[in-house]
Parts: sequence; structure tokens; C-alpha cells
Amino acid sequence: MTDRWPIADALLGFLWAVAVALLAWQVGRILADVTYVTLADGRRRERRIPLLYRLLLPFAPNFARIINRPAFARMREDHDRRLVAAGFEGLLSGREMLALRILLPAVFGPLTVLAIHSGLARIPGLVGRALAQRAVLFDVLLLLYWFVQPSLWLQRRLGDRHLQIQRALPFVLDLLTLSVEAGLDFMTAIKRIIDRREIDALNEELIRVFREVQLGKTRREALRDMADRVQQPDVRAVTNALVQADELGVSIGAILRIQADQMRVRRFLNAEKLANEAPVKLLFPLIGFIFPAVFLILLGPIAVQVIEHGL
Repeated sequence: MTDRWPIADALLGFLWAVAVALLAWQVGRILADVTYVTLADGRRRERRIPLLYRLLLPFAPNFARIINRPAFARMREDHDRRLVAAGFEGLLSGREMLALRILLPAVFGPLTVLAIHSGLARIPGLVGRALAQRAVLFDVLLLLYWFVQPSLWLQRRLGDRHLQIQRALPFVLDLLTLSVEAGLDFMTAIKRIIDRREIDALNEELIRVFREVQLGKTRREALRDMADRVQQPDVRAVTNALVQADELGVSIGAILRIQADQMRVRRFLNAEKLANEAPVKLLFPLIGFIFPAVFLILLGPIAVQVIEHGL
């Protein structure tokens, strides 16, 4: 029976592989190590680092001689900057991220390649031989995936943090506007906000700004450092406006109100953009998943009869 149904066996093997991959992904999320970063005011925030990274980080110093070469200086600086923007300062460094990009393909690349080859060897018939002939392509793709996986993970974490800041910024600007127009000093208004709001990504940055000003930095320097650290366009626009208002002596309350209105308009335009992109993004799920299922239900019985009895 297996000789007559090579496609069915291949499909069954593929479904088993997907199920095992989903199970492994879920177990990895459950077993992910939780680490904490200490904020400037002493409070601690949770940071999740994947389990695979935690297992391989002790071996990262072995690659120090390679990573510390001048050829990798730009990559180290880029990873350091993105890690700070993503909120992992003090937990991961650019050198460790580069080491992970070497360790992951070297350790898990052969394991996944062996798993793929063992699965292809169990598929009989022409389908199994055709897939085995393309095994080299699968191997290259797997090694490439493990090489870029740390960068993909960091980009996702950075995007999540930027989105969290973008959502919280208009409300924080409203609170700052009300506080400043009620007669409070700008730094006192920030202190009240960070004490009363739930800790999120934006509050973490405001806490750092407040502590830096307490330690002797000027307000302009602290705000500029926050913009350089976060690397988010909305935050940079607000900090530039506040710095210019401070330099020119313009009312901070008026600047904050204008910036809050601009943030709301920007969020509304972004929501419209995402709504217009939704039909285009639905094409791939429709063509890749829904249409094949419909065709399988409609034409499946006919195909079975043709295979069994001929035309």
C-alpha cells in the first residue's frame, strides 16, 4: 500500500514534522529562562532570553579572539546599539550575539540536518528520492536560518519595545501637559508619572532620564541620550522639540500639547495604513492554505477514483 501512496506518506511525514516542531517551540517557550534587569530606581523588570541562548552563552568567550577583530567592530557596535534599544543592556552584549551566530549553526545545524535526512530516508517512492536529491538545499537553508536567527529574535524584541513605547507616548504626553500647565516643574511632572504609572518600556526610559538629571546631567543631555538609546522616531521627535523649546525659552506646555496631537494623528494614519494593507496580506493565506483545502475537498474524491479505476 505504501508503494501506491508515496504522496500520502510524504504528507503524513510532513504533518508529523510540523507537529513535532510546534511541540518543541511550545516547550521552548515554557522552559525559556527569565532574567531581570534592575532599573535606575531599584525596581526590577523581567527580560526573557531564549533557552538555547542561555545554554550556549557560557561558550561565547571561546570565540573572543575571532569576534574582537577589527573586521567585526561595526557588527559589534550595531548589535550593542540594538540590544540597548531593545532593553537588554547588561544582559547581552554585541560580542555574545556574534558568538551565538557562530554557535547556533555549529551546534544545532548538524542536529537539524540529521533530523531532516532521517525523515527523508523514511519517505518511499519517487517523492522520497526527489526530496533526497534536494537535501543539500535544505541543509544550506537550515544553516542559514540558525545563522540569522539571533538577529531575527533581536529585531522582534526591538519591534515589540518600539510598539509599546509608541502606544504609551500620547498618554504620557497628555499627563505631562496637564501637570506642566497646572504649575509643576517638568522634572517633577516626570517624577509623578513614573511613580503612578505601571512600569512599561517608556516608563523605564523616563526613570533613567530622571535619575541621570539627579546625578548631574542637564535635562537636554538626558533627553538626547534617551533619543539615541531608544532609536524610535516618535521619541526622537518629542525630545528634539523639548530640547529646542528649552534652548529658545518656549513654553514647554504648548510644545507638549502640539506633540501629543501629532502623535495621535500619526497613530490614526498608521492604523489606516494597516487597514489598507490587510487585504494584500490576506492573499498569501488564501492562496497557500484556504484554496488548497477547498480544492482538496472538491476534487479529492474525483482524484481518488481516477487513481483507482483510471480515466
